[in-house]
Amino acid sequence: MRVIPPAVKEILDKWNIRGLVIMSLVFQTSLIFLAPLRKRTSKKLLAMILWTAYLLADWTANYAVAQITKNQGKEPKPDDPPKNKKLLALWAPFLLLHLGGPDTITALALEDNALWARHLFGLVSQALAGVYAVVQSMDNPLWPPIALLFITAVIKYTERTRALYTASLDKFKDQMRKPADTGPNYAKLMEEYDSRKDSNLPTDIVLIDEPDKHDRPPTLKPGPDPLTHLEIVQYGFRFFNTFKGLVVDLIFSFRERDESRDFFNKLAPEDALRIIESELGFLYESMYTKTAILHTHKGTAFRVIAFGSLLASFLVFHFRPKKSVDFHGADVVITYTLFILGIALELSSLLMFLLSDWMFAVSSKLKDDQVKDESYIDSFLNRLLAFRKPQWTTMHACKGNRTHEVLTTPFLLRRWSGMIYGFNFIGYCLKAKVSRIHRRREFVWEFVVSMFDYVIRRVQILSERIKDVDSSVKIFIRRWSKKNQMIYCTVYPLYLVFFSVIPWVFRKLWGYVDRIFSVKSHLDEIRFVSGEPLTRNQWEFIFSELKHKSEFAETPECAKKVSSARGEWALQDSKLEEVERLMRYVANVDYDQSLLLWHIATELCFQEEEEEDEEMENRSGESCDDREFSKIISDYMMYLLIMQPKLMSEVAGIGTIRFRDTLDEAKRFFKGRHLKNLRDMKRGSKMVLSVSNDIEPMHVKGDRSKSVLFDASMLAKELKRLDRSNSSSSTGSSHGDGKWRVLSKVWVELLSYAASHCKATEQVAQLSRGGELLNFVWLLMAHFGLADQFQINKGDARAKLVVGE
Repeated sequence: MRVIPPAVKEILDKWNIRGLVIMSLVFQTSLIFLAPLRKRTSKKLLAMILWTAYLLADWTANYAVAQITKNQGKEPKPDDPPKNKKLLALWAPFLLLHLGGPDTITALALEDNALWARHLFGLVSQALAGVYAVVQSMDNPLWPPIALLFITAVIKYTERTRALYTASLDKFKDQMRKPADTGPNYAKLMEEYDSRKDSNLPTDIVLIDEPDKHDRPPTLKPGPDPLTHLEIVQYGFRFFNTFKGLVVDLIFSFRERDESRDFFNKLAPEDALRIIESELGFLYESMYTKTAILHTHKGTAFRVIAFGSLLASFLVFHFRPKKSVDFHGADVVITYTLFILGIALELSSLLMFLLSDWMFAVSSKLKDDQVKDESYIDSFLNRLLAFRKPQWTTMHACKGNRTHEVLTTPFLLRRWSGMIYGFNFIGYCLKAKVSRIHRRREFVWEFVVSMFDYVIRRVQILSERIKDVDSSVKIFIRRWSKKNQMIYCTVYPLYLVFFSVIPWVFRKLWGYVDRIFSVKSHLDEIRFVSGEPLTRNQWEFIFSELKHKSEFAETPECAKKVSSARGEWALQDSKLEEVERLMRYVANVDYDQSLLLWHIATELCFQEEEEEDEEMENRSGESCDDREFSKIISDYMMYLLIMQPKLMSEVAGIGTIRFRDTLDEAKRFFKGRHLKNLRDMKRGSKMVLSVSNDIEPMHVKGDRSKSVLFDASMLAKELKRLDRSNSSSSTGSSHGDGKWRVLSKVWVELLSYAASHCKATEQVAQLSRGGELLNFVWLLMAHFGLADQFQINKGDARAKLVVGE
């Protein structure tokens, strides 16, 4: 019995190698153009396409080489052209060239860099397989283009292996290590000291300290004019070379700290944002692409050789006569396609190479005197880089009473996603849609998500109704079967099988699938994660807060204390009488508990004021900014805690357990008040605040449950007292300015604590998924000296032998 019909099998035998070669070319083309997009967005669809293409590209090329090698040993068919197999041997180095991968992606994830040894073994084995395929047809007249192609393929594959090798964390750390410093020659100095003493000469050893930072001329100093686009990239490249050691936890000296901090203290917030944006781009390129090895003299020379060999191979093949007689017409077309698309992809890579930030940074040196006029080259580079500058659009906020400048850089020109994602606890409990503060024109995506959410809700409602009906039918049949033996022996077993056992089996299977592929979490992310664009005033506020804190970080101990604050500094800085009552919500609780407490309290305060239109109209502009900033960062931190557990693994603690307990208590509370399916966040928040808190929840529930729902309600009521106290004690600070200012500063500290305590490798991993605001805060804190890696407080003291008269 033949499973595959003979006609189908004949087509597969004829086109299997051709199809595999075409598939390999399609995967390479998609990778070279789609891979750069992943640093600009966090969309799951693009990540899934890249993941599929990345894995299938290597598999397809490997399998195709094996099929070509197998085919070379077969006898030719009567209807085949006489030398067609010789042409298939030419495809083997093409596939090895594809295994070298595009310049835009070498590693899909950071962990792939550690597999450089496997790729080195693959280079050797696939090269041998290709050579074997050619050796089987030793009298091949196409050996000149084959040899030239092998040169290109080996160079490309070696580039990929070398890129993985240099980006692996252990090798990356080795490259960053400075030469050993043995200090002064102690033995020689003591010999001279003893010699002078024996000669009865007055001798002493004096230690000469390094000059203080105020006595040293600054090595970096912004000019009087705003930084140009080229200078932004150049400073980004300079700081990248200094601070890339953060990835592997290297220790930095006081010189590097002072140089960076003094420079950033003089910068405008937007210039700082652009420099960090460029810096993170260099970090992404060094970890996930071939850019770092190509921008070397050796890398450029080998790339020229590789492209020249590919072009020469094409010309040799093109000018070979009698191709239509010796080879199959379809195979000649495929070969031309491989050559032409291969050359086109190389030219595309060359264009990306020339227009990359790395090329701009190394092609022109950073000027010491920024007052000098720029050269023609610098002027041309500035014009090109002007297309990539952040673009801001004015949008209305605070119910039209306030305007914000939001980041709206076009997709293909941006260096990161520019989005602050959010996850709202109360919205998730009530399955409600969280309205955005700054609405962007994404009608298609919003429509798709709305329809998707509508279908899921209808399915859930139908499932609950079926459960209710099933429960009623089960009770009826059970009572009926007790009265009638025939029903007990016939209907009751059938009911158990079809309405109890089969659904139970499907639920078990769904549970296994969900645990393996995390289906529910992906669906929740689509339905309940919203996005807000970064606003200029948000970044300026974060920048000013961290800049202010850097003034207290003169020593490593002070820097560690400042970066470890989780709201204490903000509350003490507010100088309010209610500080002591609020301090217990940050000082005596775990970080994950503090996040959940302040998030729910912020949302309760925010939803309560949504109904107070008159108060919203009278609110000052600064208070409105603080209110919306607190809301956005509050949702963002919950998004990181729940939806990005790997990124927050160092600070999350038992956040998942605490979230689950709080969620179950909230669902029980809303269900008891018939709010579960109403999707009304304002009413739900009002109901939570209406519960009396005369007795603390801990005294009623004990410590077994980790829920913080009503603790957050108590915190929200404490925050509301700030409004009343400010209104009664201050004439110019009303309408809730105090509450939202305190909340905004607390959220900056909670954000900066997470940024400074998360793993550096997870920060870098996030760059391949669109980047996060957390990455910018992490690097900004390092530039202000608010990091644990600055542990060298004093410079080296040099000994000097002094001989008196």
